[in-house]
Amino acid sequence: MNIDCRRGSRALFAGLGCVVLALAQNNDAVKAFVGARVIDGTGKPAIEKATLIVRNGKIDAVGASVKAPRGAQVIDVSGKTIMPGMINAHGHVGETRGLKASAENYNRDNILSQLGVYSRYGVTTVLALGSDLKPAFDIRDEQNTPQLNRARLYVAGVIITGTTPEQTRKMVAEVAETKPDILKVRVDDNLGTGKKMPPAAYKALIDEAHKKGLRVAVHMFYLDDAKDLVNSGTDMLAHSVRDLDVDSELIALLKKNNVYYCPTLMREVSTFVYESIPSFFSDPFFLREVGKPIIDELSDPKRQETVRNSKSAQRYKLALDQASRNLKKLSDAGVSIVMGTDSGIPARFQGYFEHMELELMSKAGLTPMQILVSATGDAAKFLKLSGKIGSIQPGAWADLVVLNSNPLNDIRNTRTIDSVWIAGNRVQRP
Repeated sequence: MNIDCRRGSRALFAGLGCVVLALAQNNDAVKAFVGARVIDGTGKPAIEKATLIVRNGKIDAVGASVKAPRGAQVIDVSGKTIMPGMINAHGHVGETRGLKASAENYNRDNILSQLGVYSRYGVTTVLALGSDLKPAFDIRDEQNTPQLNRARLYVAGVIITGTTPEQTRKMVAEVAETKPDILKVRVDDNLGTGKKMPPAAYKALIDEAHKKGLRVAVHMFYLDDAKDLVNSGTDMLAHSVRDLDVDSELIALLKKNNVYYCPTLMREVSTFVYESIPSFFSDPFFLREVGKPIIDELSDPKRQETVRNSKSAQRYKLALDQASRNLKKLSDAGVSIVMGTDSGIPARFQGYFEHMELELMSKAGLTPMQILVSATGDAAKFLKLSGKIGSIQPGAWADLVVLNSNPLNDIRNTRTIDSVWIAGNRVQRP
């Protein structure tokens, strides 16, 4: 029976029908995930046998005593684990296609395709740290909608360069006009093969950024640089200290200034792992997104020999051990750690590398809960998006990963993905 809900309908039952229809339409937007263990991203103990209500793309309620609203779509997740979608606090999008990076690749379709890959691996938010152009900004500006079904994107814009205070201040002003979420700068000599930005230049850069209400993430390598950068006001160390053990001075500076530390252990792995055939080349979880031509190219014996003979690759292999020790020391000291990978560069595989990063953080000595918080709630704090993403609480976007096994028992269980939901929409595989 068709019911006329237009103004002026005289049928007695029409008014009642309109109410029923409106309620039904409203409940179409309500989902109830029932029976799962919920890890909320804050570090609190998991909630067992919880019910999680999603309404219009956001979390409405969660708890063991919560009941599914009448008419809601009930999704039985008994025995599974729900965690917030992961946040990669250091990634890249757009320039890479296959194993080549080029400005020609940088377009809307390629960015959206890569955000789709991230999302299918349970990475529901990416902070792109550098070389971000208008297509990425446009995509960022479109994402606060209940219809979203791909990973969220935040951007740093063009990487700030310069050798004088005047140059860096001018570039900060220019990039600030594009309205980035953060600024990115490199202070590194690439293992002695280049020149670092002088301290006067990066101090002026940080000062100018803060005047404009922008924070700064810095690419660095050396302990001494890290100390001076933190003293100068940087907001994030976007890689590990990789030359020496971190000391009490740096720890005190990081904590006093509330500076976030992003270890990017997989960045080091990517520099040397292709000297032979990596074990993950046979992992179905990896192969579902990566085709044979890429694997064949990375498995080429001549390419492998080049990596084996690369002094920088072998130096970064040693740097991984140093970075892992430093991560454990900083975490034990209470420094704020955020998960990041530097993925999106050729052969740094988006989505999969984030799960490998979690495993390396575990091998470094962090607990599963510490690791999960670094990839969810603490990463959201760094982005100044607490309560919006990275946690399972009322009012937050329903960016969720449903797992078949409990990652608190083994961090590798983040790979047991049953489903991914962004703004309450199930992410579909192509």
